[in-house]
Amino acid sequence: MNKLFYMKTFKPADHIQDLQYFGEFGGVNPSISDSSTYTFLSAKTMFDTFEGNTDGCYLYSRHSSPSNLYLGQALAAMEGTEAAHVTASGMGAITAVLLQLCHAGEHIVSSRTIYGGTYAFMKNFLPNLNIQTSFVDITKLETVENAIQPNTKVLYCESISNPLLEVADLEGLAKIAHKYQITLVVDNTFSPLILAPAKLGAQVVIHSLTKFINGSSDTVAGVICGTQAFIDDLKNVNHGAAMLLGSTMDSLRSSSVLKNLRTLHIRMKQHSHNAQYLAEKFEADGLRVVYPGLKSHPGYQSLHQQKHPDYGFGGMLTLDVGNLEKANTLMEMMQQENLGYLAVSLGFYKTLFSAPGTSTSSEIPLEEQKEMGLTDGLIRFSIGLDDDIERTYQKMKACMVHVGIL
Repeated sequence: MNKLFYMKTFKPADHIQDLQYFGEFGGVNPSISDSSTYTFLSAKTMFDTFEGNTDGCYLYSRHSSPSNLYLGQALAAMEGTEAAHVTASGMGAITAVLLQLCHAGEHIVSSRTIYGGTYAFMKNFLPNLNIQTSFVDITKLETVENAIQPNTKVLYCESISNPLLEVADLEGLAKIAHKYQITLVVDNTFSPLILAPAKLGAQVVIHSLTKFINGSSDTVAGVICGTQAFIDDLKNVNHGAAMLLGSTMDSLRSSSVLKNLRTLHIRMKQHSHNAQYLAEKFEADGLRVVYPGLKSHPGYQSLHQQKHPDYGFGGMLTLDVGNLEKANTLMEMMQQENLGYLAVSLGFYKTLFSAPGTSTSSEIPLEEQKEMGLTDGLIRFSIGLDDDIERTYQKMKACMVHVGIL
């Protein structure tokens, strides 16, 4: 046995503070397993471990490692699921889940407003495997239900969508999934701690750990949270998509994310506070701002009813400034004024902004972007942790005046 830690009994959901790990030398941070393979005193134990029948033993880091298990257990505790498996990227999590759940001749119903990489995988790659996807307006439950076919296996959505910030009625979607005995898979990347999809009926919850959960823009990683049986299937040496596709997370990165996870509750409150402040100011200025915490947002009431009361409405907002030229000019000026970075991704301590139609959603054809309301003047903001958000607002407003948006 090479079990190196003691874990205190913990409560589900967001009680990350109830997790307790000791390294083998008593360190307050669990030791990093810097090995790709592990030794055994008995050949019989090696065989049993390979078959998945020896708890607490490790064989090869693509199968499992102590560092990855520590992080997986913490994330399962956060989401309130039985188990979790960490991957080398968010897309590594998404692709493994969909390929585990769907086979040739089967069908997915997905939100039409999702991350561009996910869209491209469903629209362009999965048809090569004879797996088809219907993209629908996820906010219209009747439309979702009407899209389900006899061969549908997965209902897929983002809790708060990228980039249009549509809010999914997770309880309503869970009822539809249960009715038709299909799996509800929810990407919760935009709303960690804010929403707990598993509590609302989702069977599988995915995150890109690269974003808010890690928070320092120095790691690419993902996680799949679900039942122990599903996670075991994903890791099966004969048919597990997570195992056979090889999207293995590095132990050093797992340790880094686990350390950052401890401050997630503090960071999410500040991200949400700052985004709410700016959204209210921008709306009062007459700008076309979309933020789920504004009562003018069509999903405000739904999110208010579903979310945790302590963490606000998230750190993401969008502004439509009219056209791509103005959007680019404004973003370049804001970067020059040290208001943030013109960069993709999100969840950083500094505000990040990009025009998703020409970046993170560029995989979606222009006619479909137009149909869903993704205009070329739309800027997606991941609001940072600024401690003087009024000063940030005043400087942003000055940039907008200079560009001719205000």
